Amino acid sequence: MTTKKVTLTDVAERAGVSTTTASYILNGRSAEMRISADAERRVREAVAHLGYRPNRNARSLRTRTTSTFGVISDFVASGHFASQMLAGASAAARASEHLLVIGETQGDPALEHLLIEEMLDRQVDGIVYATLTSLEVRVPAELKRLRTVLLNCVDPTTNIPAVLPDEYAGGRTAAGVLLDAGVTGEIHVIGEDPTPNALAGPGRLEGIRARLAEAGRSVTSVVPCHWGVEDAYDAVDAWLRRGARPAGLLCLNDRIAMGTYQALAGNGLHVPRDVSVVSFDGSELATWLRPRVVSVALPFNELGARAVQALVDPGWADVGTVRLPMPLAPGGSVRSPAVGARG
Repeated sequence: MTTKKVTLTDVAERAGVSTTTASYILNGRSAEMRISADAERRVREAVAHLGYRPNRNARSLRTRTTSTFGVISDFVASGHFASQMLAGASAAARASEHLLVIGETQGDPALEHLLIEEMLDRQVDGIVYATLTSLEVRVPAELKRLRTVLLNCVDPTTNIPAVLPDEYAGGRTAAGVLLDAGVTGEIHVIGEDPTPNALAGPGRLEGIRARLAEAGRSVTSVVPCHWGVEDAYDAVDAWLRRGARPAGLLCLNDRIAMGTYQALAGNGLHVPRDVSVVSFDGSELATWLRPRVVSVALPFNELGARAVQALVDPGWADVGTVRLPMPLAPGGSVRSPAVGARG
């Protein structure tokens, strides 16, 4: 037995209005067409009672929109940070009555091309091109002809709007924490960014150097290590065993901070009594360290939301590059000025 599909005509007949009036109401044009609130109520009730679902393909032909945005990313659909970014994007999409269609390339250019073709076939209203790590990228040629916003990345060869964290300002914030705490001894940076075309590490380091220079200070040294716990532990442990005695450490991410904590403890140094530590990312890991590390956080939820809001913006093409502030997540890893500082 087959069930007869409910049509717009059925809805109109039950509501006691014309098919045209029902169509205007369901397409959000009640006010424009001066349709009464009572008629709109009857149509909505008829839709609910009959279980009517509009034909999306027909609606797309009329409105030339699909009420969908595409998200094409490298590895952004995986992990805690990625979920925050997508949550922000999804909330902003829902607020504009859109849904997200998400595709993950896993860093494969061939798969990226297929995903772009799929988005084009779906006739999405716009595309968010996202990366998990803040990067300088070269956008695929197909996207340059579409309504596209870059998320957590930027293409300096194009004018495509981009939304990413203000890593430079974040670096200034981190250095300022140590200066405000009265740290007068050596300040070192722990970590280097091994990712090709990375923006995070260089931006943070540039901001750190600039803020210290304003105070007549400088980075004493940069201890190189990859952005992982074990690499950081090995590098900092070896450095301390060679006789280093820092007053303040700026770790370029929270995983580096964790390895640094372990190396400091293994060498008889206490955080923050002996060494003050500031980190970056504001990840869950930062909250697990004891004492909790002061961390300059990445605003992933807001990044995702702002990227979608830029797509919706009628002045989309003029949005430019938007750099969002990185808020400071408090902790107990920096000694209070009242205690005094090593110098």
